[in-house]
Amino acid sequence: MVKIRLQRLGAKKRPQYMIVATTETAKRDGKFFEKLGYYYPKAVKASEKLQLNKEALDAWIKKGAQMSLTVEQVIKSAKL
Repeated sequence: MVKIRLQRLGAKKRPQYMIVATTETAKRDGKFFEKLGYYYPKAVKASEKLQLNKEALDAWIKKGAQMSLTVEQVIKSAKL
């Protein structure tokens, strides 16, 4: 099954995440099919916190991919 989830980037205590489409069994920072966007939780401006390719996200969801709970909450909080 394909999942849309976060992949951690950044240094210690400065988290940055990449939103990716990957298999359910892949490691957190392992291989992925496609980058869908970025999430910077410590960004000062709200507009800089989430950068998302909405068309690619919708295409993966149509193919049957499921979002992780964290990704769903991030997208809802950004009101996309």
